[in-house]
Amino acid sequence: MPTPPAHPGLSPYTGWTRDHWEWSADQLLLSVRPYASRRHGLIHLPGARPSWSGPRSDGLEGYARTWLLAALRIAGAHGDDPHGHLGRYAEGLASGTEHPLPTGQLDGDRDSWPRMAEVRQAVVESASVALGLRLTRPWLWDGLDDGVRQRVVDWLLPALGPSPVDNNWWFFGLTVAGFLQDAGIETDRASATIERALEHVDQWYLGDGWYSDGPHRSFDHYNGWALHFYPVLHAHLGDDRELLDRYGPRLHRHLEALSRMFGADGAPLPYGRSLTYRFAAAAAPWLGALTGHTPLIPGATRRLASGALRYFMDRAPGRGATDGRGLLTPGWHGPYPPLVQGYSGPASPYWAAKGFLGLLLPAGHPVWTAVEEPLPVETRDAAVALGPPNCLLQSTASDGLVRLHNHGTDGDPGPAEDPHYARFAYSTRTGPLPAGVRDNHFGLVRADGTVTARGPADPLGTGPDWAASAARPVPADGGAVADEGWKGVRIVSATLAHGRAEVRAHLVTGAPAGTRVRQSGWAVTRTDERDGPDRALTAQLHPVHGYEGHARAVAAGSTLFGPRSRVAVLDGRTGSGPALFVALASLTGERHPAPLCDLVGEVRIEGHTVRVTWADGATAALTLDEGAVGVPAPDGPSLTSGRTCGPSAR
Repeated sequence: MPTPPAHPGLSPYTGWTRDHWEWSADQLLLSVRPYASRRHGLIHLPGARPSWSGPRSDGLEGYARTWLLAALRIAGAHGDDPHGHLGRYAEGLASGTEHPLPTGQLDGDRDSWPRMAEVRQAVVESASVALGLRLTRPWLWDGLDDGVRQRVVDWLLPALGPSPVDNNWWFFGLTVAGFLQDAGIETDRASATIERALEHVDQWYLGDGWYSDGPHRSFDHYNGWALHFYPVLHAHLGDDRELLDRYGPRLHRHLEALSRMFGADGAPLPYGRSLTYRFAAAAAPWLGALTGHTPLIPGATRRLASGALRYFMDRAPGRGATDGRGLLTPGWHGPYPPLVQGYSGPASPYWAAKGFLGLLLPAGHPVWTAVEEPLPVETRDAAVALGPPNCLLQSTASDGLVRLHNHGTDGDPGPAEDPHYARFAYSTRTGPLPAGVRDNHFGLVRADGTVTARGPADPLGTGPDWAASAARPVPADGGAVADEGWKGVRIVSATLAHGRAEVRAHLVTGAPAGTRVRQSGWAVTRTDERDGPDRALTAQLHPVHGYEGHARAVAAGSTLFGPRSRVAVLDGRTGSGPALFVALASLTGERHPAPLCDLVGEVRIEGHTVRVTWADGATAALTLDEGAVGVPAPDGPSLTSGRTCGPSAR
C-alpha cells in the first residue's frame, strides 16, 4: 500500500493527515496476519523471547492488542472494513473461547485462550478484548451466535473480581464491566466492579493531573495510557456526565504537563516502564480532544500525536519501531532487550494501539482539519516543575530537546535498581545505561570501584526552576552500607535549570572524611552518519565546588539510541562534616554549542547555599540542608566562589 502524500499546508510540522493514521493502522494489522493461528484466535509473533506468562498467553496478547487496533480503525470508519478485519477477529473470538485452557502452555493446534484464574496476564488482555467489543458492538457483537456470545461472557466474567495486582490493573476489570454494562449483561455486578475500581484508584490521585501507579512513587507514562485513559474513555463511551465531570478535569491538568514531554522530533520522554508501547503516549492527548478536556487547541493535538507516530514509524525498517516484516519490535527504535520487562512478550508492543484513539474523531473534526500548531518545546525555552512527581521539565527551542530532572519517581523500589526510574535525569534523545556506568548519577565509590545506587527518593520540593530530593545510598550488589562505615549516610540533591544549563548540587552527610564520590553526566550515543550532523549531541559536565580536576570521558555501553556511548564523570572526596559538591551540566543538540561556562555569569557558594547568576542576568539560589532544600534570602556575603570549565564531552 503506497504511503499517502504529505500535506505541508495542513500539517507544516509533520506533513501527516488522517490518511496517514489509517494507512499506518492498516499496515500494522496486515503485517501480523501471517502469524495468526489457523482459526485466528492466537497471534504468535516471531523474533522475541516469550514472556514469563508463556507462549499461549503471548498468543492471546497478539490477538487482543491487535484487535483493539482493528476496533479503533473500524469504529473510526463507522463500520467500514475494506480489509476484512472484523471477520478474522470474530472467528478468533469464537475459537479462543471454545476450549479455555487451565494452563498457559501450548496445546496442539487449538486456539484456546488461557483462563484468568491460572494466567493472570489474561486479565490484562481481557480489557483490550472487551474495549474492542464495546467500540464495534453494532458490527460484530450484535451479530454473533448466542453460543459464542455466552462463551465470551464466561471467559470475561472473572475480570470482575478484585485485581490481582495493586496498580493500574484495577482498570482492566472496569473496562470489562463497561462493555458488559452496555450489553445488558450482569449489570449489577458490573456496576459494583466499576465503583470499586474507581474508589480504589482515587486513593492514588495526588493532584495536578498526576496519579501514582499504585502505592509506590511510580510516575510515568502509565498516567496517560492507563490511569487517565480507562476511566475517562469509559465515562465518554457510556455518556456518563458525572464521571466525566470528575475525571475529565484531571486529564486536562495532566495534559498541561504531558504536552511538554515530547521533543520537537516527536519523541516522548523515555522514562518509566513499558516504553515499548511507544506512541501509546499519544493516547491521552487524543482522549482530551475526544472528550473536550484538554488545554490543547486542535492543531496542537494533531501535531503532538502525528509527531509521535511518525517518529517511530517513518524510519527505515530495523531503525524504527517496525522490522522488515512490518512488525512492531520489543524496543524503542529497533529491538532493545534491556528496555523490555519480564511480563512483555513478542506482541506486547501492540499496546501502542491506544495511540490510534484519535481515529474515533470524525474526519471533519477540527483536530483533523485545523492547521498544525507547534509543540511547547518549539516555542520557547522553559523550566516547569511537576508537583506530585517532584520533577523538573527543562526544554530548549534551539534544539527541540526535552529533559526531565527526576527528584521523586522511583517506581517500585526493590533490591534491583531500575535504570528507567533511578536516574537523576532523562531526555528525549538519550536513554539510561542499563549496566556498567550509571549516567546522570551521583553516588559513593566503594573500595572495589563500584558506585552506590541512588536508593528510594524522598521528595524535598520543587520551584519554578528547581527540584530537590534526598536518598540513602544503596550498594548495587545488595550488600549493606554499614560494611563500609556508611550507615546513616544521606545525600540531599538539587537541580537548577536555565536554558540548556543545569546546576547539579549534592550535600553528603554522615560519610567518613575521605569518602570518594562520583558525579556522571549524560550518556551520549555515537551518532550514526546516516542521521546527518543535525543529530549530533554535545554533553558537558564541569566542576564548580568539591570535585577534583576536570571531567573525564568514559566509554560506556548501549542505550536505546545506539550500541555505544560516552559519559563524562567527575570525582571528589568528602571532608570532615557535611560535604557539598556542585557541578554545571548541559545536553544540547546545537551544531556549535558555546562553552557551558559562557551560559553562567557567576556561581557563588555560601556555606551550603548555591547562588547562580546566569549569563542573561537572571538569578537563582538554593540552600541544601541535611533534611531540606529551600530558597534563601536574595543576598548575603560570598564565603567561597569557584568555577572550573574544561573541554566538552561529545
